[in-house]
Amino acid sequence: MPKRWNPVGVPTPIGSYSHVATVPENTTLVFVSGQVGNLRDGSLAGPDAQSQTRQVFANLRSVLDEFWATPDDVVKLLTFISGTEHLPGFFAARNEVFAEWYPDGDVPAHSLAVVAALAAPELTVEIEAVIAVRGDARA
Repeated sequence: MPKRWNPVGVPTPIGSYSHVATVPENTTLVFVSGQVGNLRDGSLAGPDAQSQTRQVFANLRSVLDEFWATPDDVVKLLTFISGTEHLPGFFAARNEVFAEWYPDGDVPAHSLAVVAALAAPELTVEIEAVIAVRGDARA
């Protein structure tokens, strides 16, 4: 499991993230491409950022399952939002998921960028992840 913390001398995070995350020895890092709000059949989970964000985290959960990993194994997230108008929906869904995934508040490192657009015009949220996999699980 990654170790997460906020070093002394660094401002308190302005959101749900840790400033620093490290991984233990004998850990394989898995780099997950940006996940979007599409269902398994390729259709969009919904037109809004809240429904798409929920689906993004469901897709990330499927990736975690593939590696026999849990949300505690997420080292870093990188989120792209297509316009500031989508931030409230993203934060609402992310906060719901984080309350379930990280009830103790030990959240991964996380960066967020507001961008002009994503790969398709209907997409509002895309999230990349880095996962620390113990031992040789699926490596």
